Amino acid sequence: MKVETKANLNESTIAGLQKLIQYNTDAFNGFREAAEDINNLRVQTLFRELANERSDLARELQNYVHCNGEEAEQDGSMMAAVHRAWIKVRSVINGEKVFPVLCEAERGEDHIKAAYEEVLKDTAGSAVNDVLTRQYAIVKAGHDRVRNMRDSFKDS
Repeated sequence: MKVETKANLNESTIAGLQKLIQYNTDAFNGFREAAEDINNLRVQTLFRELANERSDLARELQNYVHCNGEEAEQDGSMMAAVHRAWIKVRSVINGEKVFPVLCEAERGEDHIKAAYEEVLKDTAGSAVNDVLTRQYAIVKAGHDRVRNMRDSFKDS
């Protein structure tokens, strides 16, 4: 059995990284588009910060995939594109109220958080476990920021 290093990752670890790259790309696209569509400066600022954060996370994981001689994921998923469209529809139906958009954003954050948890479990002991654990903490903090902002708009 070969010892896994960050420059010699197992195929299953690379597959997990590819999955997280796609989820981070989806989150980047979703936050970026939502920031453009929402008319609340606080929410715009949060969404832009989280979009940049998710882009950085994806780029870091892409570097590990490239270092292992693989082509890294570049695109998000079709499912996420549908979710972004749903957020836009909900925004129009609800007269551009912020709360429903934050509910959908928090739901998307639940998905990326769960993806990290799954990949961390599947790659336990991996050479990139420290990277994934650090990134998971960032994702969880972002999730909590969205949830807290959502809760602050609950009665509006």
